[in-house]
Amino acid sequence: MIEVKKYGILLSPTELNFEDQGVANPACIEADGKIHMFYRAINKDNFSSLGYCELKTPTEVGKRNDEPILIPQEKYESNGIEDPRIVIIDGTYFLTYIAYDGTNALGALATSKDLKTFDKKGIITPKMTYNEFKSCIEHCEGVNEKYLRFMKLFSRHGGIDRPYNHLLWDKDVVFFPKKINGKFAFLHRIYPDIQIAFFNELKDLTYRYWMNYLHNIEKYIVLKSKMPFEASYIGGGCPPVETSEGWLIIYHGVEDTPEGYIYHACAALLDLNEPTKEIGRLRYPLFSPELDWEKQGVMNNVVFPSATVLKGDSLFIYYGAADKYIGVASVSLEELIQEIKNSK
Repeated sequence: MIEVKKYGILLSPTELNFEDQGVANPACIEADGKIHMFYRAINKDNFSSLGYCELKTPTEVGKRNDEPILIPQEKYESNGIEDPRIVIIDGTYFLTYIAYDGTNALGALATSKDLKTFDKKGIITPKMTYNEFKSCIEHCEGVNEKYLRFMKLFSRHGGIDRPYNHLLWDKDVVFFPKKINGKFAFLHRIYPDIQIAFFNELKDLTYRYWMNYLHNIEKYIVLKSKMPFEASYIGGGCPPVETSEGWLIIYHGVEDTPEGYIYHACAALLDLNEPTKEIGRLRYPLFSPELDWEKQGVMNNVVFPSATVLKGDSLFIYYGAADKYIGVASVSLEELIQEIKNSK
């Protein structure tokens, strides 16, 4: 098994009002010789904004803001901004996050040129009711029956007969750090799989685009649950890491046990030019909740990888732990890739 080194708690909640309940699921990017971290900050009312800190090394916090860098301002995010990820493409930073309005959890995008001010672009995932989603999935050849099962689970209180403003949950939006075959690409998660979307411009992501996409969703599935430790469902994690062997994907897998869900960090390789083609994946979790602060918190037994920083051969992986802390672990990039290839 590949060796994973854990460095302990990197960030904890503080007494500040915006993050007194927990911190979790950060985005990280290295720019201008600094490592910038944007993280989910949770207050005692379970209301989320984005905090910011600067790391002086991959495992040490330097400066930390005492107020959020991004707060809910729009109706579609009125109850919280959650789970950011960030990449840079052609000189522009793309920060994705989950916008929660108290009912709907959808993928949103903000862009920046300086990592200080952000221009919110709005929701980029489907704005579609569960009834509309059902009509698409029912006509899709060979689709996993779990799509309909999870649809019923998340369309609470009356199944598919939810009001028109109750929309399909679509989370874990993660951009690739470069265009693929000339197009922007991002991973996202409609339960229970990880899918990919391609587009030329944001204006392409119309209702018609998503209707056609969902009628053919099987074509866009990147990863499905295969292993026992991810049998319930999987979801996107860190932005893909480009390597000579393929796109390294660090994602989360969820295991359903008698004690409840356990979230694991998982790893796979995708083809560089055809990322819907899986090259291989680890046959065991990359790492799991083992330490007390990973096993007990706001949500128990959760490690949720969401960012990486590469230093030489050391891949530092940043993750939320039990929805209360942020931890960091590292692995050898070369060894991880070889282990995935050997697990084919």
